[in-house]
Amino acid sequence: MAPAAPVNVSEALAQLRAHVEPGRAEQMAAYHKQTRPVIGVPNTATNDLTKHWRQVLSVPDRVALADALWRTDIFEARIAAAKLLTQARLRPDDAAWALIQSWVADFDSWAIADHACMAGQKRLTADPARIDAVETWTQSPHMWTRRAALVITLPWTKQNFPKPRELEVRDRVLGWAAGYVDDPEWFIQKAVAWWLRDLSKHDPDRTRAFLEKHGDRMKPFARKEAAKHLP
Repeated sequence: MAPAAPVNVSEALAQLRAHVEPGRAEQMAAYHKQTRPVIGVPNTATNDLTKHWRQVLSVPDRVALADALWRTDIFEARIAAAKLLTQARLRPDDAAWALIQSWVADFDSWAIADHACMAGQKRLTADPARIDAVETWTQSPHMWTRRAALVITLPWTKQNFPKPRELEVRDRVLGWAAGYVDDPEWFIQKAVAWWLRDLSKHDPDRTRAFLEKHGDRMKPFARKEAAKHLP
């Protein structure tokens, strides 16, 4: 029997805690290098719960619950908050996009950041004009914000037959990546490599051109990762 729709964050947390597995919290905290509370809920359970919540809650209620879950600063609650908003068709979505943007300054680890960026990818592809806001992230002193600009734009690496406007975004983000190649942060180098690696499966010529121009300034591991799928 499916759980009832949570009407507040306390009920949502209670439903998450019902899936806690003994000993998992310590393993997850160590793996994800978390100092925030980790309660030990497997990802499959979080997936199932948030899928159900998306089905039974209105969009405004989902945005409100996602905001409240994020504010708890519990690891699984922040993952659940992101998953609540990860949906291609979400109308209206301005409040969801505003909330996701507000989270970016809080990013401090890859798992939470990547789940939030997956939610953001849906809102960005729904309205590509929002990329103007994302571009401002590339100048942030906060490393995780700079990284998020690449993670949230990953959908533009994947089109096999991109339209002219999609190519414009692709080249725009490659410009950001070019500005990142001298950044010594491992996570930034990894994000550049990730973007290029995914792009190489669909646009090897652009990937090769980028590496020919900028590859010698990338860390060796990042250059190798970026070229992984090139012939």
